[in-house]
Amino acid sequence: MTDAAITGRVVRIGDDVDTDVMLPGAYLNITDAQELGAHLLETYSDPEVGPRIESGDILVAGRNCGMGSSREHAPMAMIGRGVQAVIAVSFARIFQRNCINLGLLAIEQAEAATALRDGDTVTIDSSAGRITWDGGEASLPPQPQFIQDLLAQGGIVEWARHRLEERA
Repeated sequence: MTDAAITGRVVRIGDDVDTDVMLPGAYLNITDAQELGAHLLETYSDPEVGPRIESGDILVAGRNCGMGSSREHAPMAMIGRGVQAVIAVSFARIFQRNCINLGLLAIEQAEAATALRDGDTVTIDSSAGRITWDGGEASLPPQPQFIQDLLAQGGIVEWARHRLEERA
């Protein structure tokens, strides 16, 4: 995780939201993150959720967020739309790892994910190890140093690029 705290508005999605709903397969030929972001959650069961997502928002999900296919397009669309982080009760592991590899903070924290409501303002402070919102606070699960480094560098590609530059 990065050392700086991030604050954003909560946009809630439910349980078992799969990557095909996050980003429909019809857009898999697109490689531009911003263009992908325009289609984020456009087939979600509540058609008003996708259009409400703005740059700086934090998605909050229930159980099994990101189940389904292992493609990176869904977290790439979130990044392209300006989503700062995803907090969930639980993640499909490959989705969570895709988020991290792309530099998107993905936090599994059931207490916060359950308590946060649509429109709440939430602050994620990785240095202090906590998530805070009006009326609540929860601790962050510890992150291995390698994951912190990946996120701080903006994902695995930038992390690798930085490592190669250090060795040159």
